[in-house]
Amino acid sequence: MTLIHVIILAIIEGITEFLPVSSTGHMIIASSVMGIAADPFVKLFTIAIQLGAILSVVILYWKRFLQSVNFYLKLFIAFIPAAIFGVLFSKKIDALLESVYVVGITLFVGGIILLFVDKWFNKPVIKEEKDISNLTALKIGFFQCLAMIPGTSRSAATIVGGMTQKLNRTAAAEFSFFLAVPTMFAATGKKLFDFYKEGHAFTGQEIRYLAIGNVIAFIVALLAIKTFITFVERKGFKVFGWYRIIIGAVIIGLMLSGYQLQNV
Repeated sequence: MTLIHVIILAIIEGITEFLPVSSTGHMIIASSVMGIAADPFVKLFTIAIQLGAILSVVILYWKRFLQSVNFYLKLFIAFIPAAIFGVLFSKKIDALLESVYVVGITLFVGGIILLFVDKWFNKPVIKEEKDISNLTALKIGFFQCLAMIPGTSRSAATIVGGMTQKLNRTAAAEFSFFLAVPTMFAATGKKLFDFYKEGHAFTGQEIRYLAIGNVIAFIVALLAIKTFITFVERKGFKVFGWYRIIIGAVIIGLMLSGYQLQNV
């Protein structure tokens, strides 16, 4: 991995973390195209720089994070399913992170769902986070577990999950952003723990790469979040569905035709 790779991956992360298109899936694809070698640091990097993007949520919505204890209770409840599944299936999740083919399939299938989600759930009754019940938060948390399959998109899974529970598009998207904070803090912490547990140690260059990647992801994500909310309020999710279908179909087509995308 070079500095150019770090910059490109961080920009991709910042743009895609909050879009329902799978930031992890896009980084896997980009890593494959750029021929980045599979090693423990690269896998750690693709998870750890998501923390930089997630911190942009805290900055943009800082007042929400100071409003009440109940806000944190709902986030904790929604976080529980992913925490349990992440511990139980961590090795299988790591194995899936190596498959570009899995990313292609999940992008394609998720795209089809996004084409119709606005029509399926067009009678929302919950317009603000404060009206989300603890039970609703838990149900959204179970949807988040689907994002452990690369290419699914944590954002897409939780937004669709919210809309199934009668949240409007904006409320579902914002709760997805909020839920990302504890989820990605935990995911990064676990990945760092596993990295050290396996006997790895950071070089000076790797520390610089993580710092640079997180800063870039943070700045780009700041710009992406508000743009995404404005777009979704006006246009819905169909354009993201078509985008996912096209990218997924290209990946599947390339691999079925014998073109070998390098797994990371």
